[in-house]
Amino acid sequence: MNQTLLIELLTEELPPKALSKLGAAFASAIVNGLKSRDFLEEDSVATTYATPRRLAVSITKVRATSPDKAIREKVLPVTVALDKEGNPSAPLAKKLAALGFPDLTIADLERAQDGKAESFFYTYTAPGSQLLAGAQAALEESVAKLPIPKVMSYQRPDGATVQFVRPAHSLIALHGATVLPLTLLGLTASNATEGHRFLTAPGARAVTVADADGYAATLVETGKVVPAFEDRKERIRASLLEKAGADQVLMPEALLDEVTSLVEWPVVYECRFEEEYLAVPQECLILTMQTNQKYFALTDANGKLRSRFLIVSNIATATPEAIIGGNERVVRPRLSDAKFFFEQDKKKTLESRLPLLKNVVYHNKLGTQAERSERVTAIAGAIAAKIGADVALAERAARLSKADLLTDMVGEFPELQGIMGTYYARHDGEHEDVALAASEHYQPRFAGDALPATATGTAVALADKLETLVGIWAIGLQPTGDKDPFALRRHALGVLRMLLEKRLPLSISGLLADAVKQFGAVAGFKDPTLEVTAFVLDRLRGILRERGFTPNEIEAVVAQNPDRLDDIVQRLEAVQAFAALPESVSLAGANKRITNILKKNEEALAQVAAGVNNALLQDEAEKKLAASIARVQPEVDAAFAKGDFAGTLKTLAQLRDDVDAFFNDVMVMAEDVALRNNRLALLSSLHGMMNRVADISKLAA
Repeated sequence: MNQTLLIELLTEELPPKALSKLGAAFASAIVNGLKSRDFLEEDSVATTYATPRRLAVSITKVRATSPDKAIREKVLPVTVALDKEGNPSAPLAKKLAALGFPDLTIADLERAQDGKAESFFYTYTAPGSQLLAGAQAALEESVAKLPIPKVMSYQRPDGATVQFVRPAHSLIALHGATVLPLTLLGLTASNATEGHRFLTAPGARAVTVADADGYAATLVETGKVVPAFEDRKERIRASLLEKAGADQVLMPEALLDEVTSLVEWPVVYECRFEEEYLAVPQECLILTMQTNQKYFALTDANGKLRSRFLIVSNIATATPEAIIGGNERVVRPRLSDAKFFFEQDKKKTLESRLPLLKNVVYHNKLGTQAERSERVTAIAGAIAAKIGADVALAERAARLSKADLLTDMVGEFPELQGIMGTYYARHDGEHEDVALAASEHYQPRFAGDALPATATGTAVALADKLETLVGIWAIGLQPTGDKDPFALRRHALGVLRMLLEKRLPLSISGLLADAVKQFGAVAGFKDPTLEVTAFVLDRLRGILRERGFTPNEIEAVVAQNPDRLDDIVQRLEAVQAFAALPESVSLAGANKRITNILKKNEEALAQVAAGVNNALLQDEAEKKLAASIARVQPEVDAAFAKGDFAGTLKTLAQLRDDVDAFFNDVMVMAEDVALRNNRLALLSSLHGMMNRVADISKLAA
């Protein structure tokens, strides 16, 4: 019979940060193990359960016995199975015995082609296996493959030593209402588990699960446990929103996941702290509540922190005063620490901390943070000059950008670097752009993060990322495979996003040259410009793919190794529009042909730098093409000068018929050298005009 299978392993409290992954891995490995042994139907559905004290999975439509299976077994090649007289050989008898069919004769075997030779085969029906064996194997495989952070050894009551992530107490294995006597970690499966530690009476903590389909409902109703991870998470989310009322609740997914892993029956309570702590930068208070206490901060509609916060408890009670009071007492020292750090840090200016950067090693091959700060300052000044920003402000912002690393607050909460720099710079009376750049220069921190809003912040952000890219690459620590300890991919993407989205008139080569120039005093420095440029362009391809452009469209632009990116999106949009024209296929193919011809005749082209000699044009098709090029060239130049890339490419569509006629009627590689070179010059002028916006030959790839 097909029935639901339930397997649950009850343990001591599991590592909260690993619970979701453990639950998913436990369930998927059991499902895969049963599926590979043919115990599941095509429409069997698995449900994963994970609480602080249990991993479980239920699977619908699980067979009690796997189907019989026809197996065609290769026995031996004919040349081995038969001796010279054609009689069965000793190796054949030995092989048949090993397969469990010692009584078979040659007549029982199938003789069939096996590649270039012939072999004997035997087809038989293997009876299905029982679910007990299949589930036992699947369970053992699942536990062996669990992504356990750290294994611990413990003793069972019988004295046996067992290893698992946490001590295991019971095992459930139910097929419908039937107990499967599986064994694991010294346990034998039953139909009993435990309910909530505190919400069930000690004598009534044992929960009997009558059948596999009723598992979740039984735990909720009898055990006061919500077994499904996602169900608990959504209960918490809904309760937080309800308690928040008109306020906004800050609930990052990582914090929600961790709290969900800490409770079996979530209940949300409201707590408060003293208003005086709101004088501390709210980022500090929010971070300490989230990181140290797993609390949820609240803000008003304008994003200003409130003096009330929400907690998720594992206990439901009509009198939660003790729980609320206890959590309020616990958070108070944390907030006091944050206030103390803030007040102490304000006693010293950021500038006064700069000499101490000489004591902080950035990298043993690249010097101290003070030396790095000077490099970033010089690069930022050069960039500011190019984008019309205030050079003095950019240099000041760059010089102070790492000073907050030496503050007590950032020492306690490294995640606040940059943010605290902005607060302290304002307190010191620095220009607002300098203060904002302290945090903006880290942007974008991740995919989708905001870009720096100010020109000063943009200059310092570019400088900081370019210094890292060039310096780290130069000492041989470029990314390899999935390893990127210095986040060079993220830095490259940040540079690209700023160049693209802000349409900055900056060249990649110029930016890298500004950065390379600052490493002159570094011993053994090797200029990595070529490698970093290729790395950046490869990241550019990825960004453009995410924006919906096709690989061929991207290559049409990126294959030209663009040095400036401020108009690259417009070029790609023009390529897209051109590709939609009926003439594009023919012109792209012709351009590819022209590219190949010119590449093979580079030496000859060097001798015809003067251009096309109209007196040497003989065939009607080449005369017509030359005339058309001369007619279209001013239109192309005018459109390109206006930045009308789409218009530039559309103008080329007029040339299709003349280009096709040229290749149909004209022999480019004529025997007459002067005639051949003149035709090459004609193609070269056409090639240059066709590829001003993009290499349209890539559309024919």
